[in-house]
Amino acid sequence: MTDSTTTIPYSREAEEALLGAVLINPDVYFEVADFLKSHDFYIHRHRHIWDAFTRLNIAHTPLDLLTVCEQLEHAGQLTDVGGSAYLTGLISQVPTSLNADAYGRIVQAHATRRKILNALSNIAKLVYDDSISLDDLTNRCVEELSQAVQDAMGQGLRHISAGLSAMYEDMSLAASKGEIPGLPTGLKDLDLLLGNLKPGLNIVAGRPGQGKTTLKHTIAKYAAEQGKRVAIFSLEMGEVEVAQRLTTNETEIDLSLIRAAQLEQVEWDNVHRAVEKLERLPIYVDESPELTVAQIEARCKRLEMTEGALDLVVVDYLQLVSPPFKATEGNRAIAVGAVARGLRVLARRLNVPVLAGAQLNRESEKEKRKPRLSDLRESGEIENEAHVVMFPYQDEEDHSSEILVAKHRNGPTGSAPVRYRKEVTKFTNA
Repeated sequence: MTDSTTTIPYSREAEEALLGAVLINPDVYFEVADFLKSHDFYIHRHRHIWDAFTRLNIAHTPLDLLTVCEQLEHAGQLTDVGGSAYLTGLISQVPTSLNADAYGRIVQAHATRRKILNALSNIAKLVYDDSISLDDLTNRCVEELSQAVQDAMGQGLRHISAGLSAMYEDMSLAASKGEIPGLPTGLKDLDLLLGNLKPGLNIVAGRPGQGKTTLKHTIAKYAAEQGKRVAIFSLEMGEVEVAQRLTTNETEIDLSLIRAAQLEQVEWDNVHRAVEKLERLPIYVDESPELTVAQIEARCKRLEMTEGALDLVVVDYLQLVSPPFKATEGNRAIAVGAVARGLRVLARRLNVPVLAGAQLNRESEKEKRKPRLSDLRESGEIENEAHVVMFPYQDEEDHSSEILVAKHRNGPTGSAPVRYRKEVTKFTNA
């Protein structure tokens, strides 16, 4: 249904009927609140009324005509919505509250159509902008449409049987292959401690020189060697630097010699063989220095459309990802938390482990001790969102190396001994 004076999709009747149904029977609010938000209403005064419903429920205040009027009056919106007379009129127009869910679905459907129209309008503007590269254009088009339909794609509550069935299938498949579920890192003690990497946000943090980028590249290269598709978003270094590190890892030729191209003939032969091998691996690198989580997701989905499902996403590093709002000194921790939350959601949507680097605060660099969770810069938000937090650590006195698992949401914490070969950017089994 649409208004006769406009082509914008919305239904005045459905919006009014839903609001009236809630005023008649406040319990039906919870039937639709899980999938409907105030911005789904096209008529602005209806948004104000829905916001008033929400505030009352958050405050555990009984919802009725009087309390809604008081809430709107307190927000300075009662006159804008048409006063108590308009609210009374909503009640009188609804014969029953039994159809609230159906009214809500109509409101949501029109809202989704408006979002898609808006996305298509934005896409049309982008298409005509010659200053945007084709690569960036396709990424932003995918992002626009993805954001437009995101709210409508939620599944809501389902019976546990669906989850149990999926779990049993995963276990049976892993058992038939004789494998531990998840993505192995190639570092046996770490895999035993973690039970392999699982879909979720996995943080690798450390002080400079401790090998956090090397650990991510080691895991990425091993996964690709097992036939897993890997996307590396390298916000700190270019794709040539990534290629140099992977080549050093493969050839075990000192990174400084690779960079300087000062090699003996036998070493050139090794590099040639390494390049041929690495070119066959399903590793994809994006060196864009400024990306949002939404752009990372759009590029992952575009890659999946052409190459197939991804198995691992590497982000180097978390604090370089652009937050969804302008970050200032005062809200930096909140902005980083929003990025961490976005990466966690990305891992869930793609059903892959996201391996993201993170910085430690400067104070931790001054003390000669093992890192801990409180050393994470903007630690509270990152720690809350992460499934796993691990620190590569090198003891300068006894020259031992280990990976400290400081947080493991679904398993034990502890230490996994490893061997760190800094000159060839490589972690191996101890």
